[in-house]
Amino acid sequence: MANAYFHDTPFGKLYISDDGEKITGISTDAMSVSDKSAFKKTDLMCEAIKQLDEYFKGERKKFTLPLRTQGTDFQKKVWDALLEIPYGETRSYGHIAKMIKEPKAYRAVGGACNRNPIMIVIPCHRVIGCDSSLTGYAGGLEIKEKLLTLEKG
Repeated sequence: MANAYFHDTPFGKLYISDDGEKITGISTDAMSVSDKSAFKKTDLMCEAIKQLDEYFKGERKKFTLPLRTQGTDFQKKVWDALLEIPYGETRSYGHIAKMIKEPKAYRAVGGACNRNPIMIVIPCHRVIGCDSSLTGYAGGLEIKEKLLTLEKG
């Protein structure tokens, strides 16, 4: 059974979902929560909220939450690669494409980033254009810029 809860953060309301064992979603979009009838705070969500709050205070550099993503094999490869980007650093879409050994798939990498179900924890905000420009972010470019500024300290 899916569980969902929301948490107010300095970056707005985040909707967090889990399946009883792993975090399945973190989003700014309430519509991403699959079962709104199960709005309850679980122990796992409490841990996610604790870690997110530590991150927003600049105290946490790496998340240790159990994650379960649903997507294509390609999307999962991209999301796994994003987890390798160190806190405070950025990579281009092309760099991520090379990391997953699909060097011509940089546009598809962008699409996978846009469909990232667990924002912030899977740090798609750390992916930028090849010219260092801030490009699309499901949470909005303003939030992407704030997250990158937070990480630069």
